Amino acid sequence: MITQRDNALFEAGIKLGALYHQFVGAPINLDTVDSLEQAISKSISVQPYVKEITVRIDRDMIAQTIGDVFGYCELEGVMLNVEASIVFKGVTAVVALKFDPGLNYPLMRIINVIEV
Repeated sequence: MITQRDNALFEAGIKLGALYHQFVGAPINLDTVDSLEQAISKSISVQPYVKEITVRIDRDMIAQTIGDVFGYCELEGVMLNVEASIVFKGVTAVVALKFDPGLNYPLMRIINVIEV
């Protein structure tokens, strides 16, 4: 039997996956990082069941990655730190996308599930 909890977690995973695959590779520099964070946040926040989303991009990594010739780099998954709350029929799934140094991978994870 599929529960509302299952559906909430599925929706949360879809949101993080869409975010990752839609925006990784976007051109970025230190002058545009704020607007890209806002664009990502606003884009995902209009999707169904998204209650809240916070997007942070690691500025130190951008500074280290920017090329000398053109002055920009591409957004990489390791630069993203995202937390989102997805509410589906009384269930809140709090999820995150954050670089995991032990795995050397930008891991999506469940932080908490709250059932009302």
